[in-house]
Formats: sequence, C-alpha cells, structure tokens
Amino acid sequence: MAQQRAKERCLQHQRIEINLEDFPLDLGKRIKISVYHPNDRDKIRRAYLQRGPCQPTQHNFPQRKIGKSLRRFCPSWFNEFGNWLEYSIEKDVAFCLCCYLFRHDFGKQSGGDTFVIEGFTNWNKKERLSSHVGASIDCIHFLLKQGLAFRGHDESTNSANQGNFLELLRFLVEHNESINHVVLENASENHQLIAPKIQKDIVNAAALETTNVIITNLGDELFAIIVDEARDISNQEQMTIALRYVNKKGSIVERFFGMVHVKDTTVLLLKMTIDELFCKHGLSISRICGQGYDGASNMQGEFSGHKSLILKENSSVFYVHCFAHQLQLTIVVVAKNHIQVASLFNLMSTLLNVVGGSCKRHGMLREKQINYVREALGKGEIPSGQGLNQETSLKRVVDTRWGSHYATLINLILMYSSIIDVLEIIKEDGSNAHQRAEANGLLHLLKDFDFAFTLHLMKNVLGISNELSQALQRKDQDIINAMNLVNITKLRLQTMRSRRGGKAQAITTEHHYRVELFYTVVDMQLHELNDHFTETNTQLLLCMNCLNPTNLFSTFDKARIIEFANNVEFLSLKGIKNLSEKLVETGRHIVYPLVYLLLKLAMIFPVVTSTVEKAFSTMKIVKNRLCNRLRDAWMNDCLITYIEKDVFNKIDNELII
Repeated sequence: MAQQRAKERCLQHQRIEINLEDFPLDLGKRIKISVYHPNDRDKIRRAYLQRGPCQPTQHNFPQRKIGKSLRRFCPSWFNEFGNWLEYSIEKDVAFCLCCYLFRHDFGKQSGGDTFVIEGFTNWNKKERLSSHVGASIDCIHFLLKQGLAFRGHDESTNSANQGNFLELLRFLVEHNESINHVVLENASENHQLIAPKIQKDIVNAAALETTNVIITNLGDELFAIIVDEARDISNQEQMTIALRYVNKKGSIVERFFGMVHVKDTTVLLLKMTIDELFCKHGLSISRICGQGYDGASNMQGEFSGHKSLILKENSSVFYVHCFAHQLQLTIVVVAKNHIQVASLFNLMSTLLNVVGGSCKRHGMLREKQINYVREALGKGEIPSGQGLNQETSLKRVVDTRWGSHYATLINLILMYSSIIDVLEIIKEDGSNAHQRAEANGLLHLLKDFDFAFTLHLMKNVLGISNELSQALQRKDQDIINAMNLVNITKLRLQTMRSRRGGKAQAITTEHHYRVELFYTVVDMQLHELNDHFTETNTQLLLCMNCLNPTNLFSTFDKARIIEFANNVEFLSLKGIKNLSEKLVETGRHIVYPLVYLLLKLAMIFPVVTSTVEKAFSTMKIVKNRLCNRLRDAWMNDCLITYIEKDVFNKIDNELII
C-alpha cells in the first residue's frame, strides 16, 4: 500500500513516460485518474475510451450473501448498460467508466464514490444502476415528451420554484431512495447533470438520435419534401421541413425533419437552408421525387420559385400544390364573392363582436347554452355519451385555417337558441341605445328566412368539403386516393344540385331560392374545385391511377399484373397503400420490383402540408408567451423529440448518454 501511494505521488508531481498498452484493464487495479499529471490525463482518458469498459462476459461470477439470499453480478447488465458499466474480477464489484475518467476528486463525498472507489456490490438492487446516470435523463425525457419548459425564473437554492427540471428531479429524489444516493447534493459537483448547458447537450443528443433513427429508417429510399414557413411568438421567421417516404413495410410515412430560422423568405435563402440541412444529415437533392408547398409565390413560382430551383437540380421532381390549401381557397372564394354568402359570414362576424364583446355577455351565453343542453338531455332531444355535448363557443372565421368556415356555421347552429336569448336580453337591458339597436337589428336578421336558408345551404355544401378536408389531412393519404376523393366531392355536389326540391309557393320565390341562391352557390363551388384541382387532370397522375387495385385492377391493361386479381389475398384491397403493404407482406415486391417502385413513387407524392402545419401549432406550445427567448437550435431539438415522440420513446438512455 505504501508503495502504491508513493507511485501515485510520483505520477502526480512529475511526468514520466507512460505506456498506455500496459494500463490495467481491470478497474480494481487502476489508480485514480486525478493522480496522473494534469498534462497526461486527457491522453489516458482517450486510451481508456478507445478500449471501452472492462466487461468480462465469460467470467464465472462468484456469489455473495446479501441478506438471506446468495446474489451475484448478472452479465446481462452489460447489454443494458454497455456504455459505462465495468466489472472488476479482482474485487468482485462494479464500476462506472465515465465516473472514473471524468469525475473530479473532491475527497470523500456522500454517495459519490460508490462507482469510482469502493465499487457497487448491491446485486439485489439493479435499479441503482439505472438511477446512477438515468434520473436526470429521465426528467429530460419526460419534459421533452410533454413539451414543457426546463428552466425556472429563479433556480437558486432558496427559490420556491426552481423550474420544471429541478423540481421534477427533486420529486424523484423524495420518492426514490436509490436515486437520492446518486443525484443533486449526493452526486459529485461535476456529475450532477443539472447545468443548463448539460441539459441542452442532452436534449441535442436526444434530437440527433431521433433524427438518426428517421434517417436510418429512410435508408436509400426516394422521398418527398414538404416545406412551409411561419413566424413564431418572437416574430422570427421559421421554416419547417418534413420528409415523406415509404418504409420497409410498404407504408407511407411522414416525419418532421427540422425547423430552421431564416432571416427572410427569399427563394435563394430558403434553398440554401435546405441544402445545409440535407448536407448535415447526408441527404441529397437527387433522391427527391416530390415536393409539396402551399400557394405562396416564393414556393411555387414557375421561374423563380423554390420549386423551380429544385427542378433545376433534379428535373424528375414532381410538384403538388397542397390539396387542403387549394380546397380552402375554393371555400374562401365562394364565401367572399357570393353576395348572400358573404353577407352571412359578415353577419356572423358582427354577431361575435356583439355577443362575445364582453366577459359578461360571454358568460351569459355560456350559461344559457349549459342550461339548454341540460334541458335537452332531460327531454331526450339530444343523445348523450362520451365526447358529446362538449362546451362550445362562437368561432371567428379565419381564411387561412382549414375547416374554419364550417366549424363557425356548426357552432352557430348549435348555439342558435342561446344566442337569441342573449340578444333579447341585450335588446331590453343594453347600457345604451346603440347596443339595444344593434341587438334588435341582429335579432331581425337571425330570424329572417333568407338567413336560415343560406345558413343551412352552406352547412350542407361546406359539410361535403369538410369531409374531403379531413380525409386529405391523413398522413398516410396517397395522391391517387386524394384525386378520387376530390372527384367524389364534385359528384356529391353535382348530385345535390340535380336533386329536385319540394313545390314552391310561387315561381318568383322558387326562382330566387333555387336558381339565384342554391344553383349559384353549388355551381360556384364546383367551378372553383375544377379550377384549382388541375393536378387531377395531369397525364402523370391519370397514368398512376392504373395502379389502383380497386375492381380487380380494371384500369390496368397488362396481363402480368392482372394475375394479381386471381389471388384471394388481393381481392379486398382498396387502394395503392393497401396494395403496397400486401406486396411487402407477401414478398411479391421482390417478384415485381418495377411495379413496387411505381407504387412507391405514387405514394411518395405529398398530398397536403398538414405535417408542417401541425409543427407550427406545436411550436406555439414549446415557444410560447412565457418561453419566448428559446434559441433556434434549442427549439428545434425540443420540437423533434416532441413531434416524433413515437420514435423518441424507443430511444434508450444509453444511446443519449
């Protein structure tokens, strides 16, 4: 022992030549890293890291009596904690390689020397191994999944609220004694993993691992990009990129790929930003076969838009204008250009200002609606059940929000009786003549037959469009099925127009409501659908439709492919998505590789930009009014782990560490 101490003092105070190959692999025979000369420590650390932890998997681990039972080290723990767990044959104890290499020596510390000096021997308490480095990671994992803030306004020791991360970690400490031994005050000062910089490093590692899983799943497959931009709460322009591809099971997958701050939305800067992101993750423009954007000129411009820049590098990239965005444009055109429909939505805007103009009136409307629902349920006039009869409120129409017009109409119909009651109260008890007159005018308009007719007409027309919008927003929607859905919507509107109504009281009344209102609204909606959805008439998409397995591949004229119809497994397929999955399931994608390639190309084409639109909604959760100073890289890391939490949940803490 005296010779060992003398050797340590010699190493610490003077530099001697060190042969790294002669270093003992067994941690029980090593001397502390702090004993070596400061100029030699990094070289020694690198040597041990290159060797890896000492894990004698074939060793016959001895048993020792713990309590009333015989226990021993379990070699399967090497698989679970392979990045840091070591076993000393000489001492029959476990150590942590990371703690040995990077933990500073501050003398004897409570709970801090177990994995460095004495060694871990509680073989009956495996959870201590998990909590050794996992508690802080688990807290970060939880906060990322929930989209919660990490830091607190005051994180000092005397603070009543130190922020979500520290408070959650202390909660774990209070409820788990094994964690209490190795974190916070009981951990070494440089191994607490609670510093903001450490938190950011861990979150960045988690985001990188999540992205790596997505890239690995993508492999060498072709893919499409979906891009959009929007401003965040701090008024910075953010660009979001999503990838769409077909996975190894033959299913369509859309993944959020990143959000990047751009100084402006010029075409060249957007293109340069995408190039940098692709270069960072090893992707190439040459593998893109589809691109989907909204209708902004800087994105879809024929000569100077982002679409054209992509086409210059890869001429085979097919552009699709977001179907849901086009559908919304058709609704906005009808809502603004038809006089009576425009009057309807203007009236609803005025109604919202009057009825919801104050907290008192808003509360009055809410109370009236609650009483109405309660009475209707008591009389059995409306059904009851989980998710039904939720609290509703009047909504304002937003031209850029998908389904906004239809939702506004539905809520107005549901709350019609309550709105009338509130207007009656304002008419009688308004604080001034202007309020009473305004309420009286709205009452007359709401009780007018023209209003009721237009309201229910638009409810039916927009109801058909809303069903299409909801179907288009599915992540696994393919463009061929989307084309069919658009055509079905047109057919439903045409059928509605052709359906004969009841007898009118007079020819002038019938002409007004049937021709001047009903026909013109439906015709205008049909015209806009035909005008905007020009993609459905392109030769490429019409040719793709022949891949549809519906009706026994009736649109395909090749005998070799028709033989699919003779197989019972393919009789019930409803679309190319089901066909692709069935081909992979049965292994026929290998027999018919070109057919499978065509299917993948058809499915990769993006239908809507809902993935990036939802990312912007998520951005408001992560970067909100209270957390408006998030750095761009930090926000991107949080968004990747939050949006792609199904991937993030499967990543082990060991990979993040």
